[in-house]
Amino acid sequence: MSPEVPTESRGGPLAGLRVVELGGIGPGPFCGMLLADLGAEVVRIDRPERTGRPVSPAMLHRGRRSAAVDLKHPEGARTVLRLIERADAVLEGFRPGVAERLGLGPEDCLARNPRLVYGRMTGWGQQGPWAQQPGHDINYIALSGALHAVGAAGGDPVVPLNLVGDFGGGGMLLAFGMTAALLQVARGGPGQVVDAAMTDGSALLMAMAYGFLGQGAWHDERGSNLLDGGAPFYRVYRCADGRHVAVGALEPQFYTALLDGLGLADDPDLAAQHDREQWPVMHAKLAAAFAAADRDHWARRFAGTQACVTPVLSLTEAPQHPHNQARNTFRSTPDGAPAPAPAPRFSATPAAAPVPSPPFGADTDAVLAEAGLDPERTAELRKIGVLG
Repeated sequence: MSPEVPTESRGGPLAGLRVVELGGIGPGPFCGMLLADLGAEVVRIDRPERTGRPVSPAMLHRGRRSAAVDLKHPEGARTVLRLIERADAVLEGFRPGVAERLGLGPEDCLARNPRLVYGRMTGWGQQGPWAQQPGHDINYIALSGALHAVGAAGGDPVVPLNLVGDFGGGGMLLAFGMTAALLQVARGGPGQVVDAAMTDGSALLMAMAYGFLGQGAWHDERGSNLLDGGAPFYRVYRCADGRHVAVGALEPQFYTALLDGLGLADDPDLAAQHDREQWPVMHAKLAAAFAAADRDHWARRFAGTQACVTPVLSLTEAPQHPHNQARNTFRSTPDGAPAPAPAPRFSATPAAAPVPSPPFGADTDAVLAEAGLDPERTAELRKIGVLG
């Protein structure tokens, strides 16, 4: 893993864009991280009482500066509006109506900056009967059908971390939407609001499953389909040491290679790959075969074959895998912890190494000076408690 080092030149395809992030948790900071990773200059607005404290989780806040401003104070909102006047985009993750009450809603900001892209991150969306309800990732993906689809046949739904709602259907969707809106502005279009809801985003991630369902090719029962662990040739198997391998031998040639590697090529019970009535028998035989040796034995056995069998790596193992090391998929933070590198990769405008997140409020004075506030005015705002 190559180390994360500060760089004066923020490379990446979004270099030159200015973004104001109204500090939040989870998907909002993830969106800000994605934009900063690709070169945008992102300034995070944090609460003054946090000034000087280390940011947590630091990785989600990498690559941007922090200014500590009290948004509940009228002078705080006016101060942030000065930053927004000079920005290309702003993103917030408050409950609907909160930004408006602070004087930082879309109308306030677009009145100052008509070309602004205003990104909004919520669970339920800006409108709808549940818009004001509290919730978390698990609730949003429950309502979209995504949670129901994940898990073993006959078992309970399995929580897929908070990947589907917070990050895939939330922060990443908002980053995509804001980038699309910024492209429209660059082509001469107006500024606009991007309403990213995790219910919408997690439903969108289920597009293929819903498509199959509409065609009658998907059973609305988890663990009974081709790609949800129902197929014996597309699932996870436990090995002798308690660790696991992932099997994705969908195509017939890959399935043949799987059986060859397990020494089961001549077993008549495994001949009809897509005979669903045989799947329970096939699963039992494959499970018994994998259980006869440890995970790394199977990793070596299938290395270089076409069987689509890979070891299931832990979070501490993944950064050490030769393929991930060859691609620098992970970098090291200053304290030596593994950190996923920026992605995707660009041939002409590669992203720079991520800059570690500073403590809360570390850049307040510098950020405000760039917005045109003189030191005397900054001192006044700090004296009345607006700034950290």
